[in-house]
Amino acid sequence: MSEHAPVELLVCTTCRRGLPVEDDAQRPGALLHRALSAAELPEGVILKPVECLSNCDQGCSIVLRGGPARWTFVYENLNEADDVATIVEGVTKYHATADGLVPWRERPVHFRKNCAARIPPIGA
Repeated sequence: MSEHAPVELLVCTTCRRGLPVEDDAQRPGALLHRALSAAELPEGVILKPVECLSNCDQGCSIVLRGGPARWTFVYENLNEADDVATIVEGVTKYHATADGLVPWRERPVHFRKNCAARIPPIGA
């Protein structure tokens, strides 16, 4: 195993971001996942769609997790059109760590202000 375990970027595809969207394929969460599918994610980052992260009132949500030694983070209030570059920056920095702890000042500003949860590593 390499020094850094692969990272999973989970995207809630059912998020409506408070909008009355009837077409599931046009939900903001689904659009965010589609936009991230087209983005340049670092090698070793696995993008996964998930249904409902139960954070429905807080905009689109994502999870960053990776292996038994890394902290897991849940970020909220993301926008499918405006925040793709922010997510790519954040996951790139997260991927570069062994423990998932990017120094606070080095995190994208949106990540600093919109962290819904941080969960200790399974191996801790």
